[in-house]
Amino acid sequence: MNDDKIPAANDASIARQVSAFYENHPYPPPVDDLPAYRKLWDDQRRRADSHLFWPAEPYRDDRSILVAGCGTTQAAHYALRWPRAQVVGIDVSAKSIAFTQGLKRKYALANLEVRQLAVERAAELGQRFEHVVCTGVLHHLPDPDAGLRALRDVLEPNGALNVMVYAPYGRAGIYMLQDYCRRLGIDATVPEIRNLAASLKALPPDHPIAPLMRNSPDFADRAGLADALLHPRDRSYSVPQLLHFLGRADLTFGRWVRQAPYLPWCGALAAAPHHSRLAGLAADAQYAAIELFRGTMVRHAVVAYRKDRPAPGAAVDFDGEAWLGYTPIRLPDTLTVRERLPPGAAAVLINRNHTYTDIYLPIDARQERLLAAIDGERTIAEICREPGDRSLARGFFQQLWRWDQVVFDTSRVSRQRLTQADGGDETRRS
Repeated sequence: MNDDKIPAANDASIARQVSAFYENHPYPPPVDDLPAYRKLWDDQRRRADSHLFWPAEPYRDDRSILVAGCGTTQAAHYALRWPRAQVVGIDVSAKSIAFTQGLKRKYALANLEVRQLAVERAAELGQRFEHVVCTGVLHHLPDPDAGLRALRDVLEPNGALNVMVYAPYGRAGIYMLQDYCRRLGIDATVPEIRNLAASLKALPPDHPIAPLMRNSPDFADRAGLADALLHPRDRSYSVPQLLHFLGRADLTFGRWVRQAPYLPWCGALAAAPHHSRLAGLAADAQYAAIELFRGTMVRHAVVAYRKDRPAPGAAVDFDGEAWLGYTPIRLPDTLTVRERLPPGAAAVLINRNHTYTDIYLPIDARQERLLAAIDGERTIAEICREPGDRSLARGFFQQLWRWDQVVFDTSRVSRQRLTQADGGDETRRS
């Protein structure tokens, strides 16, 4: 629902309703999945995740992390995936906090602290964090701007913020059924949810919500169904609204967590007649247009930074020669497919986190050789050993980055630039 902000007089009432909702329907449904989750995370995955947020900084695994609106398991997940980090989880739901406390005790998560606290009151923690994570929360607050500003205020100057909010167009069917439930006076009691689930089976097969019901786990259990259709507060953000939302909080957009679906070079749009027009737009206009063209995005996940960040991270740039000093790191959820290939392809690269089937990258034998040489240690220049590699590498490594196949450690380039700048200062001072 893209409504305007509810008047401040109603904010306290909305906050109480949201808190009560999560007491009755803890979300996500409590599941003790930590042993399986532990197996997913190793140093390679941690390093890739770190350079997604801090490409220009050397890898660290001991950051301070705030998980704002942590639900039943998210803070425990972060404590498990980053065992040397100090993790704080906050949530308005006492049941969610209690379940997380149980996970902390069971798995001896000494690096985890949890508190029952609203996102808007994050300053009461009395500390700042290098990494702030807030996914699926801000769109449920009575005043999302106040929540985002509170998170910005506890973010370290060089910190990174990971935010996920709902997107409007892919959730059109959800908002239709939310309105349907309001008109019928359906509330979030167990009998009402049971009857709602049964009634949804009678929906026309071409209802706008049908693809989500087939593919989203939210409709498979009582808490998920209530969260999707009966939540007391739910709004969404188009790309322009999200960028304005960040700006109002004195934050600047860094990148999409998974960027290929937003880029005109990736997927079917790369060969469409409109490609050149899209590619000629400014980045924010590209993102807004492609959201409209794709039409089914249900959420936006972004990396954001403080506008007053004292040491802005070096943007990934292939225009000059700095890219030769980048160290590519494969993202762990990528696959190399060698069956049923397009003509001329030696393999096809896929990121399993992409939901659009047109986002795959065919590569030839020379490109596959460069891909195989990525070890997370060598720079692109060090990978390019054969004659002609560098002429091929510029376009290929930019493709890998755009298609969410790699992130880059650009810290060597950043150190060189700082050294050169310091040398220049010394020369001027002398």
